[in-house]
Amino acid sequence: MADAIRFEEVGVPAAPIITEVFRATADAMAQTQGMPGYPYAVIPHPISSLSPEEVRQRAEQVLPEVLRLLGVEEAAGEEPHERAANG
Repeated sequence: MADAIRFEEVGVPAAPIITEVFRATADAMAQTQGMPGYPYAVIPHPISSLSPEEVRQRAEQVLPEVLRLLGVEEAAGEEPHERAANG
């Protein structure tokens, strides 16, 4: 979370992703870093025990929120190959 905030401070868009059990920690970190209410994407916990395919599924599920946080939500409805073609 602190890294994402630092990126944002220098003009680099960031989209932190946390698992649901770390919401309070993320909120506290944002508050401590002087950015209360800083937005982030949330995925189910845990992730350490997931297979590569399950991680891919989680990533695909959270992608629309990540794109929204980055300000490119219009790309959220595209297929991955369309996003690559549209750069």
